[in-house]
Order: sequence, then C-alpha cells, then structure tokens
Amino acid sequence: MRLPEVAAVCGKSRAAIYKAIRAGEFPKQVKISARSSGWVRCEIEEWVRSRMASR
Repeated sequence: MRLPEVAAVCGKSRAAIYKAIRAGEFPKQVKISARSSGWVRCEIEEWVRSRMASR
C-alpha cells in the first residue's frame, strides 16, 4: 500500500504515521525500489484490528 491509501485506512496524517513508526507503534514501510516505499496490506489491516480490539 502506498502512503495515501495507508492514511485513508488508518485515519492518520502523513506526519502522524511517521511519528508512530519512530515510536514503534505502527508497522514500518518496506522499500519497493530505490526511491519508493510502501506498506504490507496485512500488517496495516492487523494494526487496525488491534486498535479496534483495544477499545
């Protein structure tokens, strides 16, 4: 998944996503090529499910 789709799914802004990654609270992105990164869909979906379960 690319950043705009991740932001739409999780409801976080770009800055909030990167801040959560640095804090170890959000899945890290993976390198797709030398100049692009993305996220693994199942990791993002699991993060959303875990947030829903904790409420």
